[in-house]
Amino acid sequence: MHPQRYKIYVNGRPVFLGTPESIGELSLFPSKDIFIGPYLGKRKTIKQYLDLLDKNQSVQLVALFAEQADRLWEDFQSCFKILEAAGGLVTNPEGKLLVFFRRGSWDLPKGKIDPGETPEQAALREVEEETGLKKLTLGDFAGFTWHTYTQKGERILKKTWWYHMQSADSAVTPQTEEDIEEIRWVDRAEWLASNPVVYGSIRDILTEPHHPFTN
Repeated sequence: MHPQRYKIYVNGRPVFLGTPESIGELSLFPSKDIFIGPYLGKRKTIKQYLDLLDKNQSVQLVALFAEQADRLWEDFQSCFKILEAAGGLVTNPEGKLLVFFRRGSWDLPKGKIDPGETPEQAALREVEEETGLKKLTLGDFAGFTWHTYTQKGERILKKTWWYHMQSADSAVTPQTEEDIEEIRWVDRAEWLASNPVVYGSIRDILTEPHHPFTN
């Protein structure tokens, strides 16, 4: 069975939560910028690490482990307001991947799930709104990503559902009101190898195979 482990981006830096075994498989070593430690059931410990990531930009990674990884995950989530979003990994008839540039980084189309929507419906709607693509076919579920941000002093944990999609055409119209500056169809492997400025969670969903035991 795949080890149970959760990966969340906090201020762009990864936080891993898991069992001693699953964290051990990451082969991490503690240092001045990598913090690894046990979780003993006190939520204030999680908040202390979150504060550390807020205040100390030199910290690159945090990993916490507990025998009951699900309990650790539940306690971590309790420190946030949780919002859900959905998006698409869209390919055209030539097999090229759609990416766009906004707010200083390359990204994939995604957005918040509206009340009454399923994740699949939201993913299709957001892709159509942000890219102008009409002829979309929904494919398999690609995985989850998790990242956090602060809004009006409140910590937000965003869960994004990702789906593979195919477009019957390649003509796109950027949604400028969402600050989308440029849309490209790219060869996924070549584009990633060029080391573009891209969020860690986006790189993960494009490179790491999803497994039902890993979030």
